[in-house]
Amino acid sequence: MTSSDRGVKLFVNVCCVFVMAVILSLAFILLASICASDAKLRFASYYGDHMVLQKAPERAVLWGYGPESAQVTLYLSGQVDQKTSVTVTKGIWKITLDPVEAGGPYTVIAVAENDAAVLTDVLFGDVWLCGGQSNMWFTTSMIFNATEELKTAEKYPHVRTFMASLNTSETELIDLIQVELPWSVPPATLANFSAVCWLFGRYLYDKLQYPIGLVESCWGGTPVEVWSSSRALQKCGLLEEANSGPKENSVLWNSMIHPLLNMTIKGAIWYQGEANTYYHQDKYNCSFPAMIGDWRMAFHQGSGGETAPDFPFGFVQLSTDKKGSKYDGFPEIRWHQTADVGYVPNSLMPKTFMAVALDLPDEKSPYGTIHPQDKQDVAYRLTLGARAVAYNEDVSYQGPFPTQVMATQTDINITYDQKVSVTSSKDIFEICCTENQAPCGKFSWIPAPIMQWDATTVMVSTSLCPPTDEVVALRYAWSDWPCDFKACPIYSDGGILPAPPFIVSRPQAKGNSRL
Repeated sequence: MTSSDRGVKLFVNVCCVFVMAVILSLAFILLASICASDAKLRFASYYGDHMVLQKAPERAVLWGYGPESAQVTLYLSGQVDQKTSVTVTKGIWKITLDPVEAGGPYTVIAVAENDAAVLTDVLFGDVWLCGGQSNMWFTTSMIFNATEELKTAEKYPHVRTFMASLNTSETELIDLIQVELPWSVPPATLANFSAVCWLFGRYLYDKLQYPIGLVESCWGGTPVEVWSSSRALQKCGLLEEANSGPKENSVLWNSMIHPLLNMTIKGAIWYQGEANTYYHQDKYNCSFPAMIGDWRMAFHQGSGGETAPDFPFGFVQLSTDKKGSKYDGFPEIRWHQTADVGYVPNSLMPKTFMAVALDLPDEKSPYGTIHPQDKQDVAYRLTLGARAVAYNEDVSYQGPFPTQVMATQTDINITYDQKVSVTSSKDIFEICCTENQAPCGKFSWIPAPIMQWDATTVMVSTSLCPPTDEVVALRYAWSDWPCDFKACPIYSDGGILPAPPFIVSRPQAKGNSRL
């Protein structure tokens, strides 16, 4: 066979694979459409035995399919009993329960004509949605001490898990095309479930002591645009893209988020941004907050007002990728994750919380350095934020952030909003020195060594700045891999929470302060 023949054969094979992928995708969508119009009484895809429904004060929503115009009666039996009836309209029935306090188990029975659908071992608690890309998908079987964690999971039968399948859609769907992992009692299916999501739920349960439901809907290697509706993208001028597959605008919003909107949820956590270090990086300060705001509006409306219009939204600020890299994609996205403010919550991102992870690199990860195996610290830091923002607990959840940055001829004095634990560093701080306050270029930054510190302030040297230049900007931890594992120079008092990265212009003026 000639090289030309081999090339033709390869081309044909690639085309065949692409065509088959399209056919399969269309088949799944057609199947979902057929199921949606099926007259048999049933619940929607993400309701099942062992599930968790949202507890009081919110009201849980249940819905499904049935014969047109039939009357569906829903019975809830357990610690309290409820009975509600509704008529099937356009093949769908939907019922909102009265508020139910945390606990269980309950049995839910839907009855219509001579048919019935039953859910058993149902609990009421808080339901959290877990989204993002590969670091959220990263499974419990892949983390440090996985065997121990899976064994520990046996002690948490009231933390339940569910996972949506990976499917795309060109249009907004009312239900999931497929379920990857049905509602389960741990440790069943947990080895293949998101580690960050599971650990977050487990740590929450330790504090709340009532059921937690975890819904995983994520896909590795995906940018924020695929998880965003066209409404959200339009706000940031991102509608004119022509990608394909799981990187096409809105295709995962359509298939993996929109179907969940009828569900009442407590909040969401998110681990994503790596894909945007190379794709629409400069728009992330708009696209990410826009997605959060749009999800909040859509879940509130979809649940009939039961999911809060400002439900708490937590996220992981990016960890690391390549040690020694000079590419600024990761630090730029970290900054954009806060809408260029440096911390959350802020006026552009209310009721959000963030787990800083730049001090948790994993140089020896068998899954690549972009996928650190330590998800325990990530989840713990997220849990601190949830306890403060979602549950109004008086707990420290933010690392130190500057409230004032003042410059002299020889140094810059940074005042933080809390007591700090400091170790020396020659290059974690950088200054930009230019003539006549010219804009900072990529190569205008030079190290600003830490000189001294006290309980709340750090002083850095500007001695490396050329005599003819002046300092026009200061930044902290502005690199892909700014420090080794839990070894950044600045932490909260006691060394628990790392300071997030920041950048400030004209350091002789006051910097941002937390709202």
